Amino acid sequence: MKRSLQSLDSAALEGRRALVRVDFNVPLKAGAIADDTRIRAALPTIKYLRERGARVILLSHLGRPRNGPDPSLTMRPVVKSLEKMLGAPVTFLEDPTSAEAVTASRRLSRGAVAVAENTRFYPGEEKNDAELAAQFAALGDLYVNDAFGSAHRAHASTEAVATLLKPAVAGLLMQDELRYLGQALDEPRRPFVAVLGGAKISGKIDLVEALLPKVDEILIGGAMACTFFKAMGLETGNSLVEPERVDLAKALMDKAGQKIVLPSGGVIGRELKDDTETRAVRREEIPAGWAVFDIDPYSEADFARRIEAARTVVWNGPMGVFETPPFDHGTLAVARAMAAATASGAITVVGGGDSAAAVAQAGLGERMTHVSTGGGASLEFLEGKPLPGVAALDDA
Repeated sequence: MKRSLQSLDSAALEGRRALVRVDFNVPLKAGAIADDTRIRAALPTIKYLRERGARVILLSHLGRPRNGPDPSLTMRPVVKSLEKMLGAPVTFLEDPTSAEAVTASRRLSRGAVAVAENTRFYPGEEKNDAELAAQFAALGDLYVNDAFGSAHRAHASTEAVATLLKPAVAGLLMQDELRYLGQALDEPRRPFVAVLGGAKISGKIDLVEALLPKVDEILIGGAMACTFFKAMGLETGNSLVEPERVDLAKALMDKAGQKIVLPSGGVIGRELKDDTETRAVRREEIPAGWAVFDIDPYSEADFARRIEAARTVVWNGPMGVFETPPFDHGTLAVARAMAAATASGAITVVGGGDSAAAVAQAGLGERMTHVSTGGGASLEFLEGKPLPGVAALDDA
């Protein structure tokens, strides 16, 4: 259990500089923010600090700049977006490692907010450089990590700075992430069902292994199901299969027994495009020259029934190539079943990444118990791996 922002009394915040690591790694289009979900997710922590008179300095990365600063990945668009959300001016720190930035942080009025330039403009960020972390630490009197989506990376702004600036606590979003994901793993209400999808079994091996002892069922969709089909000796046509993982898939099925639930069939196409000829076939009837791009309607109904009967559901990975209709149908069916399960009192946790995007696309985000903001971080958390950005925070 990590110390939380709410554990600090107001006297520890009034007039103090709160250095907050947020996840403002937002998608950009023509220099403008295309989706501000991650910014909005950080608002509760920012507002909590402002209301208690803290001076708020925000650190985040944006994209993957190469060889230093990249003007196309500046945090300036974030400043404009945040100003609109807060209804207040936001200071931009052009070089957070400079003496001028430290001075500016001290001159902020109580409740004021500043955004530092992209942390990845500095080579030491991804190297978890102690010197860079010390320069970041000079901007604050206490540290708050609210960037769950970056917590699985040991970077200067997520791990090293937390060892230098104390207290180092979890923000409100981070608290929610740790609470809901932790509760799902450690104290699940049963039946506990995991829904796993995505392209490759190799990316989910650790997750399947970690969840098998904990769950009642694992529902497997996406292209990774085709590797299991191949392990069953079935024809998979041109479907994406990892030949080197077939033996592993067979071993997992032997180990799991009835816990692993595979699709009964799939929606197939000759090629991956929206106007291709499609058919729904049983898994024993996949023809040569065709590929599975989604689960079939029978599997949708079966998965929905199991999800809606569950009391805890964790979902990570789409059921098909959901970004290419009509192969989004199975993924959206799972999203709707998750929403129905939530309405019936189940705890439903969506593990970020493509699953979160699908839930947003379906307009069902508000109907889940929790939608994680961190794809890779949620995956590693569910696998039982320590997250450096969390481990470095103060213990409760």
